[in-house]
Amino acid sequence: MNGIEWVAAGDLRLPPSRSSVDLAKLARQYRAFGDRLDGMPALEVTRCAGGEMIINSGVTRATRAYRYAGRGSLVPVVVIEERPGIDVRRLPRVREAQ
Repeated sequence: MNGIEWVAAGDLRLPPSRSSVDLAKLARQYRAFGDRLDGMPALEVTRCAGGEMIINSGVTRATRAYRYAGRGSLVPVVVIEERPGIDVRRLPRVREAQ
Protein backbone atom coordinates (compact mmCIF):
# COMPACT_ATOMS: atom_id res chain seq x y z
CA MET A 1 0.00 0.00 0.00
CA ASN A 2 2.97 2.31 0.15
CA GLY A 3 4.26 4.32 -2.77
CA ILE A 4 2.76 6.41 -5.49
CA GLU A 5 0.91 4.94 -8.45
CA TRP A 6 -0.11 6.84 -11.57
CA VAL A 7 -3.66 6.32 -12.82
CA ALA A 8 -5.98 7.97 -15.33
CA ALA A 9 -7.92 10.69 -13.48
CA GLY A 10 -11.15 9.92 -15.34
CA ASP A 11 -11.16 6.29 -14.17
CA LEU A 12 -11.29 7.11 -10.46
CA ARG A 13 -14.61 6.69 -8.65
CA LEU A 14 -16.26 9.45 -6.64
CA PRO A 15 -17.06 8.73 -3.00
CA PRO A 16 -20.74 8.14 -2.09
CA SER A 17 -20.90 11.58 -0.48
CA ARG A 18 -20.03 13.31 -3.78
CA SER A 19 -22.05 12.97 -6.96
CA SER A 20 -20.19 15.84 -8.57
CA VAL A 21 -17.38 18.31 -8.05
CA ASP A 22 -17.58 21.56 -6.09
CA LEU A 23 -17.56 24.00 -9.04
CA ALA A 24 -16.44 26.99 -6.96
CA LYS A 25 -13.46 25.04 -5.62
CA LEU A 26 -12.67 23.78 -9.12
CA ALA A 27 -12.65 27.36 -10.42
CA ARG A 28 -10.30 28.46 -7.62
CA GLN A 29 -7.93 25.59 -8.35
CA TYR A 30 -7.99 26.33 -12.06
CA ARG A 31 -7.20 30.01 -11.46
CA ALA A 32 -4.31 29.05 -9.19
CA PHE A 33 -2.85 26.11 -11.15
CA GLY A 34 -4.45 26.01 -14.60
CA ASP A 35 -3.87 22.72 -16.36
CA ARG A 36 -0.50 22.13 -14.63
CA LEU A 37 -0.19 18.93 -12.63
CA ASP A 38 3.46 19.24 -11.63
CA GLY A 39 3.76 19.44 -7.86
CA MET A 40 0.18 18.31 -7.31
CA PRO A 41 -0.13 16.31 -4.08
CA ALA A 42 -1.07 12.66 -4.50
CA LEU A 43 -4.74 11.79 -4.19
CA GLU A 44 -5.66 9.37 -1.42
CA VAL A 45 -7.68 6.41 -2.64
CA THR A 46 -9.08 3.08 -1.49
CA ARG A 47 -8.60 0.11 -3.82
CA CYS A 48 -11.81 -1.94 -3.96
CA ALA A 49 -13.15 -5.01 -5.81
CA GLY A 50 -11.83 -5.46 -9.32
CA GLY A 51 -9.03 -2.97 -8.73
CA GLU A 52 -11.46 -0.03 -8.83
CA MET A 53 -10.25 3.01 -6.89
CA ILE A 54 -12.46 5.38 -4.95
CA ILE A 55 -11.18 8.83 -4.03
CA ASN A 56 -10.91 9.61 -0.32
CA SER A 57 -9.17 12.96 -0.78
CA GLY A 58 -8.70 14.85 -4.04
CA VAL A 59 -11.97 14.87 -6.01
CA THR A 60 -11.41 18.45 -7.18
CA ARG A 61 -7.78 17.81 -8.16
CA ALA A 62 -8.77 14.69 -10.12
CA THR A 63 -11.54 16.61 -11.89
CA ARG A 64 -9.20 19.49 -12.76
CA ALA A 65 -6.68 17.03 -14.20
CA TYR A 66 -9.34 15.28 -16.26
CA ARG A 67 -11.07 18.40 -17.57
CA TYR A 68 -8.11 20.69 -18.20
CA ALA A 69 -4.90 18.67 -18.50
CA GLY A 70 -6.37 16.15 -20.91
CA ARG A 71 -8.78 13.25 -20.80
CA GLY A 72 -5.99 10.69 -20.46
CA SER A 73 -4.06 12.60 -17.80
CA LEU A 74 -2.37 10.49 -15.18
CA VAL A 75 -2.49 11.64 -11.57
CA PRO A 76 -0.47 10.44 -8.59
CA VAL A 77 -2.40 8.37 -6.06
CA VAL A 78 -1.53 6.74 -2.78
CA VAL A 79 -3.58 3.69 -1.85
CA ILE A 80 -4.33 4.16 1.85
CA GLU A 81 -6.68 1.19 2.19
CA GLU A 82 -7.44 -2.10 0.44
CA ARG A 83 -11.11 -3.20 0.50
CA PRO A 84 -11.38 -6.04 -2.05
CA GLY A 85 -14.83 -7.04 -0.79
CA ILE A 86 -16.46 -3.71 -1.63
CA ASP A 87 -18.03 -3.28 -5.08
CA VAL A 88 -17.99 0.40 -6.12
CA ARG A 89 -19.10 -0.05 -9.75
CA ARG A 90 -22.37 1.79 -9.03
CA LEU A 91 -20.48 4.97 -8.10
CA PRO A 92 -19.78 7.51 -10.86
CA ARG A 93 -16.31 7.97 -12.28
CA VAL A 94 -14.68 11.39 -12.51
CA ARG A 95 -15.29 11.34 -16.28
CA GLU A 96 -19.02 10.82 -15.68
CA ALA A 97 -19.52 13.54 -13.06
CA GLN A 98 -21.10 16.80 -14.09
